[in-house]
Amino acid sequence: MLKQSISQKMLQKLSPQQIQLMKLLQIPSVNLEQRIKEELEINPALEEGDESGDVFDLEQNGDNLDEKATDEQNEKDEILDEYIMDYLEDDPSYYKMSTGPAPAAETDKHSPMPVERTFHEYLMSQLSLLDLNERQLKIAVHIIGSIDDDGYLRRDPLAIIDDLLFTQNIETSRKEILEVLKYIQQFDPPGVGARDLQECLVIQLRNKVSKNNAPDQQKRLECAHNILTSYFEEFTKKHFHKLERGLDLPEEELKEVIDEILKLNPKPASAFNETHNPSVQYIIPDFIIINNEGVLELSLNSRNAPDLHISEHYRNLLNSYKETYKTNKTSRQAKEAVLFIKQKIDSAKWFIDAIRQRQETMYRTMYAIMQYQQEYFKSGDERKLKPMILKDIADISGYDISTVSRVANSKFVQTEFGTKRLKEFFSESLQTQEGEEVSTLEVKKIISDMVGVENKKKPLSDEKIKTTLERKGYNIARRTIAKYREQLSIPVARLRKEL
Repeated sequence: MLKQSISQKMLQKLSPQQIQLMKLLQIPSVNLEQRIKEELEINPALEEGDESGDVFDLEQNGDNLDEKATDEQNEKDEILDEYIMDYLEDDPSYYKMSTGPAPAAETDKHSPMPVERTFHEYLMSQLSLLDLNERQLKIAVHIIGSIDDDGYLRRDPLAIIDDLLFTQNIETSRKEILEVLKYIQQFDPPGVGARDLQECLVIQLRNKVSKNNAPDQQKRLECAHNILTSYFEEFTKKHFHKLERGLDLPEEELKEVIDEILKLNPKPASAFNETHNPSVQYIIPDFIIINNEGVLELSLNSRNAPDLHISEHYRNLLNSYKETYKTNKTSRQAKEAVLFIKQKIDSAKWFIDAIRQRQETMYRTMYAIMQYQQEYFKSGDERKLKPMILKDIADISGYDISTVSRVANSKFVQTEFGTKRLKEFFSESLQTQEGEEVSTLEVKKIISDMVGVENKKKPLSDEKIKTTLERKGYNIARRTIAKYREQLSIPVARLRKEL
């Protein structure tokens, strides 16, 4: 049986203004500029540039007004709000005030780029040099279209057979596909069309074999070909002793042979893509820290502090309506106009307030980080970075941990020692044998330095690194060493070995 009941409960909900602030806070400076442009396009009451006076003073009740003028102004605003509410109650479905997020731009705006041939167009241009019949030409075109941007053909021949049958009504076989593929594998860049790394290197090595080569070089190329075809697994795992025994080569000659392999390109299309790729990403710092004779000075990037103000034209329109609304004889169009103007001005005010709060929040958070890590910002020595987590900065700045996380996300700071990502300053603590707490970044720096100066013929194992760190006073488990090494993208000792 259905029953009606009345209940009372408290809920916490974010206002549209708070949501807007959080979204603005987490985007970097390079994206803030585009977000402001979008807001300027959709809100005619918002303008960019300097303006005398307080850009936030919509009600004209600043310090220069006396108390009586302020009371009169507030009374007028209350009457205007009642006037708008009366209109909404008369016809609430005609016009809704939008409080949701601003709509996204209809189209992305990109700078014009020069027209250049793509990698696949480059391969298609070489197709005309082959003596192929119409059937083979269609198969070749489909194979070229299936090649990845790095130059590999990772689609299975059976899948290509099915594609040709359904799209072009061509019934073919695996043998015919591989025959046409061999033609494509002769294209430039060398190694294109390979189905795996081994085949890619073999194709490139085969192209280097020539009758004009010196006997010594020809012998090295033949040995390299033998390694790639018969000892590829031993080569990838750097089992050099097995290669020496299998090929009956001394260590010096084996090193020369392996050097020939290392000259090959594992990604044949990489050089082409790097040359013809226009989408270059540049890092724009959000903060700038300068060491002025031992005193750290922090400033926001100018892109974080744009000059925005309310349109004077819209404020004049709103003031003109304030003079006429007391008669209550305005037309329906005038009511719609005043509601539209009020909404746009309020939206512009909220956006400017959000930008100002964003600036203040970012500055206070970065200032707390700068003070916490001032020894590093003065010296640039990563070993002086103190252990720091989000809660430490939240306690100093007075913000919530989630707010600090949004500021630290995707933000960069420019220092005298390079541009750093804010997330790099956050790390867990580690206790030394003397009981002192140090940052894990300090340990990672020591591991990186140790690997950088190690003997590549006998690289340091994780156990040896652990023993060395223990002598320096860092008591760390071997599995922790392995974890830090992986975070630094340092391979295991066996893969770092060189002849």
